[in-house]
Amino acid sequence: MKTALQQGLRTGAVFGIVIVFMALIGFTVTGPILLAKILGNAPKPEQMPAVSYLVLFLALTGVWCGAKASTPGRYSGARSLSASLAAGAAAGAISGLIVAIYAWIMGGVDARGTDLRPYLAQVSPAAVKLFLFQLGLPAAALAHLGLLVASSLGGALLAHLLRAVQFGRRVLGGLSVRTARVVQQARRFPYAIYVVYAVLAVLLIMLPRAWGSYWNYIIGTVGLYVILGLGLNIIVGMAGQLVLGYVAFFAIGAYTMALLTAPQPHALGWNFWLVLLLGLLLAALTGILLGLPILRLRGDYLAIVTLGFGEIIRIMLRSDLLTPITAGPKGVRDVMLPSIFGYSLASDVNFLYLILIFVVIFVFITARLQNSRTGRAWVAIREDEIAARASGINTFQSKLLALAIGAAFAGLAGALFASRNQFTGPEDHSLMVSINVLALAIVGGLNSIPGIILGSFALKGLPEILRELEDYRLLVFGALLVVMMILRPEGLWPASRPNLENHSQAAEPAAEKTAAAVKAEGD
Repeated sequence: MKTALQQGLRTGAVFGIVIVFMALIGFTVTGPILLAKILGNAPKPEQMPAVSYLVLFLALTGVWCGAKASTPGRYSGARSLSASLAAGAAAGAISGLIVAIYAWIMGGVDARGTDLRPYLAQVSPAAVKLFLFQLGLPAAALAHLGLLVASSLGGALLAHLLRAVQFGRRVLGGLSVRTARVVQQARRFPYAIYVVYAVLAVLLIMLPRAWGSYWNYIIGTVGLYVILGLGLNIIVGMAGQLVLGYVAFFAIGAYTMALLTAPQPHALGWNFWLVLLLGLLLAALTGILLGLPILRLRGDYLAIVTLGFGEIIRIMLRSDLLTPITAGPKGVRDVMLPSIFGYSLASDVNFLYLILIFVVIFVFITARLQNSRTGRAWVAIREDEIAARASGINTFQSKLLALAIGAAFAGLAGALFASRNQFTGPEDHSLMVSINVLALAIVGGLNSIPGIILGSFALKGLPEILRELEDYRLLVFGALLVVMMILRPEGLWPASRPNLENHSQAAEPAAEKTAAAVKAEGD
């Protein structure tokens, strides 16, 4: 019982601080708005959600707090119902007390008519009144305390019952067994993989026509980041070279497309497909020229140098000195849209098809590189560069090749980006782009193609859908990376270890050789 109370107090203190932090950054307004949208009652823009949705949001947080507090530790046995409820009550009491103190302070500040927005931008008077449930003091503080105690007790009871009947284990266990059987049976079918490819192809052809412009734009953005992620994965995931200036190659491809096809500032009007290839080649050439002097660096030194290169490119694009060439801070408009044999690909559906085609091509190239001799050389360099050099691998040439191919991927993605938006400017190529691509590769799983795709949807698709979370993107990235390092350090879909030999087939010759050697020795 004592251990349960101690865990409850610790958990409650953590959750209480987290709730106060969410209130300070405005998430106690954003969270209820998301719940209201999910339940089909979204408030109007710039309007506060109903108090009931804040109550539901805090109640769900309290249920999570109670369930977490009542969970036995790694080295402790199962807990009794009384111990679980005691842990939940302690967690609810301490978290409720912390939140009640915060509500009391905010209520006093609001009563004096003080506006905290000059110091805390998200703590508006309306947000404070919402957090106080539109009540006065001490009713609001007592309401927070009672709500968190009750919801934490409910969470502790629910978690204990689920553990007692092993409902979760049975459901998940049965589901995993059935899924494994279905997958195993499907793999026995010789053309199963082609059936999967055919279904995916049909979906990719049909869905863009039904999604609408908004969803096509989001999926197109995700596709561009998949290409970027695949390119950075070659450099970081395969070759193990930490590059933070990856956005520079993206900018080179985008500005190549913009400057050679837009009517301003040069009015060159080159062919789209020629410029697309040229953007890819120029980005690859830049990668080679950059790699020649810096690829003998390792680790943090390489990351810092490439970060500086990316910032140099961005500053040059917005400088007044190069404005006659790059159009300066205002960017380049009216970038050419693609067409093929006189048929325009300007519609959102057709351009999404174009992006998806390049995604499929680059997925195929990456998969072939992973299983090639070059890919194995990159992995050897990533694991131990000294051992790779000792085994006969030209490490400098291999790393330079990885940087050139990854840069080429980014250059093509940049060219497509500028053409789709019909605009590109210096602010489209900030350091945040490199951070986004690196984060999606780490979260999804380095050196994992499905992981890169999943990470792109998680870190680029969801924020585009949930626009309310845009202000919390950096916070979510940091928290997600910390959680991933603790729970799934290899990513959401980690790369599987390569199976380079068939043990079942190799065992028979080995056994025959052993038997022959024994027989010869006996003779």
